[in-house]
Amino acid sequence: MAGSPRIHTAVIRRENLQGAAISVAASIGFTAVNITVKQLGILGIDAFQTIVVRTFFGLAIILPLMVRAGVAPWRTSHIRVDASRAVLGGFAVLFGYYAFTRLPLAEVTAISFTVPLFVTILAVFVLHEDVRWRRWTATAVGFLGVLIVARPFHGTPQLATLLALGMSACVGLSVMLLKTFPKKESQFLMLFYFLVASGLMAAGPAVLGWQETGLEGWLLLAGVGIVATGSQALIIRAFRIGDASFVAPFDYVRLLFAGAAGCFMFAEVPDAWTYAGSALIVGSTLHIAHRESRKRGS
Repeated sequence: MAGSPRIHTAVIRRENLQGAAISVAASIGFTAVNITVKQLGILGIDAFQTIVVRTFFGLAIILPLMVRAGVAPWRTSHIRVDASRAVLGGFAVLFGYYAFTRLPLAEVTAISFTVPLFVTILAVFVLHEDVRWRRWTATAVGFLGVLIVARPFHGTPQLATLLALGMSACVGLSVMLLKTFPKKESQFLMLFYFLVASGLMAAGPAVLGWQETGLEGWLLLAGVGIVATGSQALIIRAFRIGDASFVAPFDYVRLLFAGAAGCFMFAEVPDAWTYAGSALIVGSTLHIAHRESRKRGS
């Protein structure tokens, strides 16, 4: 009997470490996708075309899995929430892919970490949560970090910067909607609706501006679809087997990967402003995550 608590603690620790390792693997995958999207932009292939091809390959992967699992797209009692999340996800990927083709990888990645800041604001207005002054302070500090990274005081803010923030806002709204789902809601359904919505939203502009691609372009496009779908599956798995408060901070390694990839592949050397702003964004979101973890544990 005396040994049981120690065994249980060891199991929990191992699961958390596994979740953290899977989260890091997902971060590598997402960084690879963003690098590829940027390279496709250099080749003249815009975000709309990339998203349509990503949808095709993504559906080719998950539809057989859905059939095998007996999951049908019409078997949902939350079609409005599913559709809303899918559309928000579609806007998020459209905004994000555009931003990655126009801005340094590290800058867009840093801005993407503002999702918890938007969630804090939306929790007040959507869920009517009581947010204390510490979280408000952390949120303000985080957005100050965005200003430092983007440096709008050097001129008119770039559209890509505003869309990168729009990406985070859409993801934040999507997180709010997730709170209304039952825990047994199929992850396959969530991913299916997201892929279909984003593909339909990008289809019109993609057809109008379609660019012929050689073998290199098609390989890159296929890579985006396959790796993006796999990375999303990995991050879902990471949070299922590990504690969210333990696993979530490991997502910040994306900033290291993005900075290194931008430097060595695209000659994007982050300056002191980017480092300082990123530190404020990461620090503020880690503080919010820590406060949320303590609140759930109380």
